[in-house]
Amino acid sequence: MAKKKAGSQSEILSQAIVKGMQEKKASDIVVLDLRMAKNAVADFFVICSGNSARQLGAIADAIDEMVSKTLKENPWHIEGKNNKEWMLLDYITVVAHIFQNERRAYYTLEKLWGDAKITHIES
Repeated sequence: MAKKKAGSQSEILSQAIVKGMQEKKASDIVVLDLRMAKNAVADFFVICSGNSARQLGAIADAIDEMVSKTLKENPWHIEGKNNKEWMLLDYITVVAHIFQNERRAYYTLEKLWGDAKITHIES
């Protein structure tokens, strides 16, 4: 029974991350449900793109604020704040990835986790 509760908590967390992304006009938002994927490191990856280093920073701040406000949680780990080509906010069960377009095309995370259920969020 505890696993079901953890799953629904990570779903709520992923939805809050999506709202933060949408607030700052992130593009191409995708949610990867990794719960059934083999060797997954989290329940969900939420991925989006931004057009500039400034927008990536704004998206990361909006995610942090939305999650803090709605769930009273802070990221366990943050990466990429300095280079702002690929920022990562790790909430343990859900990881938010914020890419500049060319970095996202290079890493193609969606293809690396091909066995994940992928949901494209309408803009």
